[in-house]
Amino acid sequence: MLTAKDIMTKEVITVTPDTSLEDLASILVKNGISGVPVVDDAGALYGIVTENDLISRNKRLHIPTVVSFLDAAIYLESSKKFEEAVRKLAATRVGDICKRKVVTITEETTMVDIATIMDEKKVHVLPVVKAGKVVGIVGKRDLVSAVARQSA
Repeated sequence: MLTAKDIMTKEVITVTPDTSLEDLASILVKNGISGVPVVDDAGALYGIVTENDLISRNKRLHIPTVVSFLDAAIYLESSKKFEEAVRKLAATRVGDICKRKVVTITEETTMVDIATIMDEKKVHVLPVVKAGKVVGIVGKRDLVSAVARQSA
């Protein structure tokens, strides 16, 4: 059975939290990829950023409904979601919009497990991590290519 080590892209394009959103967009388009790992100065995984993060940054801001009661503001929806949306709207760098809770895999993760993780967690880019460092990345295209090679 094929594992992440067999199908991953080994030359991983990464960005840092300080990368501008304009540079990120250029990197994604120029390389035809949908997301990249975000690494800190030591090369350790900091987060992940995808096209969806750029898109959600540009969506319409939804103002939560607030009820005033005894001089207090009571949010009928999560104020945290609103604060997060405002933060993303004002973002200028990758560190402001990247996801910090990253689903990762190891080199030994099987193709079946990769497909299951992608489907269940609704992620399309999985960093392959070894000792806290990114050693590869598996995207949907890598998985589909591997399936096609097995079928041939």
